[in-house]
Amino acid sequence: MDRIFLRKKLEEFYLEDIGYSDITTDNLKTDKKILAVIVAKENAILAGLDFVKEVFFLVDDSLNIENLKKDGEEVKKGETVFKIEGSGKSILKGERLALNILQRLSGIATKTKKFVKILEGSNIKLLDTRKTTPGFRAFEKYAVKVGGGYNHRFALYDMVMIKDNHIVLAGSIKEAVSQIRKKVSPMIKIEVEVSNFYQLKEAIEENVDIIMLDNMSLEDIKKAIKIVKSKNTNIKIEVSGNITEEKLEKIKNLDIDFVSSGALIHSSRWIDFSLQFT
Repeated sequence: MDRIFLRKKLEEFYLEDIGYSDITTDNLKTDKKILAVIVAKENAILAGLDFVKEVFFLVDDSLNIENLKKDGEEVKKGETVFKIEGSGKSILKGERLALNILQRLSGIATKTKKFVKILEGSNIKLLDTRKTTPGFRAFEKYAVKVGGGYNHRFALYDMVMIKDNHIVLAGSIKEAVSQIRKKVSPMIKIEVEVSNFYQLKEAIEENVDIIMLDNMSLEDIKKAIKIVKSKNTNIKIEVSGNITEEKLEKIKNLDIDFVSSGALIHSSRWIDFSLQFT
């Protein structure tokens, strides 16, 4: 992640938390030097440790900081993942923001890793979506990559995704694809979301790059795959909609290219870490 972008984001997050002052910490008379550690309270895949370091350096660049683990590593309950030494006041001011980031991102990485393990042995790539927390997308998509997943389009500007409301607006898939192709670079991929076989046929006829099978039953997914493969083997196939561990088990052996899941981010559970003064 770009260092300037990262610093700006963390400054925004820190200002949200501290406001004009930490009226608890700032009114303590002591400025004792402290050794503190961050400890995992449960098993997890780590993500966000370098951001934690940046948070504390943002508060006080004189702090001595050591990462004891790396992002992507599996950590066990009770393990120490981070050490920090210096002003106790500075550590307290960065504690909550640092832990929030670490807990949130490790939760996403842990859930992603579970999904990725189910797909092991297949050629299917696991993708995230744009269902992210406003202002925190870059961090959440980073955590997906740490967990072994891939990023779908980052935002509205980097790939064409024609969805149901675009089709209504344009009048048809054919019209939507035609109008957009006239305006965008031929280097930009075009994906169309379909939910029935009429839309599937139309998308194939328009020779789009990727077809997303959205919220289809397992039997309809299998039928749709056969249709696409018989008509145009160059079109990539993505399956999406209510992707669970159970559903992944059922589709991992199908001849598809991608599975996308918003749940990797919006439904991941925070991992419990604590910062302790020693």
